[in-house]
Amino acid sequence: MIRTILILASVILATSLITSTVCAATIANRNPTGETFPRVTGQSLEQEPVVLPDEFSGKPVVLLIGYQQRTQFDIDRWMLGLLQTDLQARIVEVPKIPGLIPSLGSGWIDDGMRAGIPEEDWGAVVTLNGCAAKPVAEFTGTEYGKRARVIVLASEGQVVWFSDRCYSASQALEVADLVTTLQGDRIRCVLDPFCGDSIDDASVRDINENNLLISGCFIS
Repeated sequence: MIRTILILASVILATSLITSTVCAATIANRNPTGETFPRVTGQSLEQEPVVLPDEFSGKPVVLLIGYQQRTQFDIDRWMLGLLQTDLQARIVEVPKIPGLIPSLGSGWIDDGMRAGIPEEDWGAVVTLNGCAAKPVAEFTGTEYGKRARVIVLASEGQVVWFSDRCYSASQALEVADLVTTLQGDRIRCVLDPFCGDSIDDASVRDINENNLLISGCFIS
């Protein structure tokens, strides 16, 4: 009986090591601008499932993707810089949690992140566990892992801006200007009856709540 248990444990360990090697392999960097973000399911720190990019359909969003724990330094710089631009879009951190088995370790890592992040910001962190993050890693590449991958998604999940070059103030301003343009296009779509894209009532309310549209007039 003991021998059987040891054999099973050895098989599980070997399988886990193979899985870990596959998931941890470095992938050549690439620029995915113009492509649609892969559909993947992660989990927010609120422990709610989040499907990317579906969760943000209808509005632009900025994703800060990290493949290593050391990436957090660059992500923090991006977060602070973007907030200082008064960015009119949601910013979401997307850390990839490496692991032998996706369910192994992700719980206590999430708990550790929750301990260091205010509860009101838990919804702004979506973790991708183990090999579940593989489509995203292949989408951006993972070379120079200490650098954040910064992606701006348009309303339909298309990548309209990408950087893996570390934070800079000029890039943050570039992102803010682009998001303003995207939001402006979205507002014009609400006002223009000939616009090809339809926007629901919830989207109109969201625009008004963000002070982007008042009484049908653009804010300059």
